[in-house]
Amino acid sequence: MPYSGSLSDKEREIIAPLLPKKKQTRPAKWSKRQILDGVFYQLKNGCNWGELPKDLPSYSTVFWHYKQWRKGGVLDEMQQALHCQVRERAQKKPQWTRLRSIDSQAVKHLQCQHRNQRIVSLQMHQWHQATSCSR
Repeated sequence: MPYSGSLSDKEREIIAPLLPKKKQTRPAKWSKRQILDGVFYQLKNGCNWGELPKDLPSYSTVFWHYKQWRKGGVLDEMQQALHCQVRERAQKKPQWTRLRSIDSQAVKHLQCQHRNQRIVSLQMHQWHQATSCSR
């Protein structure tokens, strides 16, 4: 039964090459598509892993794959690849846009730190001049 977070055939074709190839020791009970549907269902609905619908793989199977893919960086690679494709279709650079945010406390801290560094630098310069002139 397809859910709102389920992959279409076209989406599956894009994601399939990004998933790790596992050395198969026995036939898989669940397809990677079904496992991904379970991961996407949980992430989209925010339910507990144990509350996955019964027609999806068991929560332990879905969660195990999710942990392995997250730990191995597969989910990050998948997001990066899909993000690049979307940006290229929109005729934008394929890289991430980086934003930085600084609050007023950080600015005050940096200004104070910079001022203190200038004072120390000036004191060191004065000390160096005083010691080098007395030689």
